[in-house]
Amino acid sequence: MNSFRIGVIGLGQRIAHVLAAMEEVGWPLDLAGYVDPAPVGLPILADAGIEPGRPYPDPAALLGDGPFDLVMIGSPNHLHYQHLKAAFAAGYPIFAEKPIVRTEAETLALARDLRQTTTPPLYIGLVMRSMPIVREVIARVDSGELGELVSVDATEHLGPEHGGYLARNWRRRQEWGGSYLLDKVCHDFDIFGRLAGARPAKVASFGGRSIFTPEQDARPKVYSDGAPAYALRDAGWSSANDAFHSDMDVTDHQIAMVEYESGARLSFHANSHVALQERRWYVAGTRGTLLADLVRNKLMVRGALDLKKPERMDFHERTDDNHNGADQAMARDLLATLTEGKAFPVTPYESMEAGLTVMAIDKAMTEGRVVDCAPMWAAYDAARAG
Repeated sequence: MNSFRIGVIGLGQRIAHVLAAMEEVGWPLDLAGYVDPAPVGLPILADAGIEPGRPYPDPAALLGDGPFDLVMIGSPNHLHYQHLKAAFAAGYPIFAEKPIVRTEAETLALARDLRQTTTPPLYIGLVMRSMPIVREVIARVDSGELGELVSVDATEHLGPEHGGYLARNWRRRQEWGGSYLLDKVCHDFDIFGRLAGARPAKVASFGGRSIFTPEQDARPKVYSDGAPAYALRDAGWSSANDAFHSDMDVTDHQIAMVEYESGARLSFHANSHVALQERRWYVAGTRGTLLADLVRNKLMVRGALDLKKPERMDFHERTDDNHNGADQAMARDLLATLTEGKAFPVTPYESMEAGLTVMAIDKAMTEGRVVDCAPMWAAYDAARAG
């Protein structure tokens, strides 16, 4: 297999982990270089034995040094759209980290851009689409085993260290990352929409910042074993020194309610500072129920009238980031797409719709009302149709 010449725009921690996973599963990498004034992903590449190539002063300089088999965009979210536009003009296949873009206006503009026949292939790193347990969840729902989807109860609860990292990282600011839910759980809302087979009709949400605030600074900052808390991880570009005294303006906890056009309903609860970490989906249908524990990588299923023990599946592989093998699976999916023409698990349009769903949820929270999503979808469909 010939090597893949790759250029990177935004060599942050996440895109470096994706490259490390690509190396791990056997990609023949030829990393030509990167654009990043503060490439915090370099140590991750070094640990994976990947040469980063040369630094370029800006995207134009890198893209002008093509051809590339793949351009990878890992910049902060507020730069995604301008970097996508530059990569579109260059014409090389693109892999971009989620969320695809940060605002509704950028989403509509991107929808119009994707209508152009000259736009190169675009793949989005909604890594949970490649996660083996998630694929099993989708297959079970699609098979009709659960009957019609009625309701979903879902959570994502982060441990203190992860939450403290987000309170210090650039994702703490809406101007850079968008909202907490957009950056952290657009994955989940992509899957929920896929399971429902429909778009949200109405959404409501409540949330705020009650954890990482100056008022909470008096709490002890050591774990029970004496290790320091809230500062063990490099927070990267434009980081803040203290999780409790940063200029954070996103939520640190939030709940959302969604009613889909299909009639299915979802409740979602996120918290960035818990003692019992959890990412769980409880999926209830007319004929059966499924419980997916995405932290422990276990699945449980039983029919509604089945009195036997539930069917249990253990996917075994567990990682500290709770991706549990998804990075490697996504790397294989992307390689199969580029070399064999296989479909990538998620489309740019599905990614945009997941983002718009979260944007509507955040609007409901900010404005203190139930949001009717129909006008948003009408604008999006009009942009797609030109």
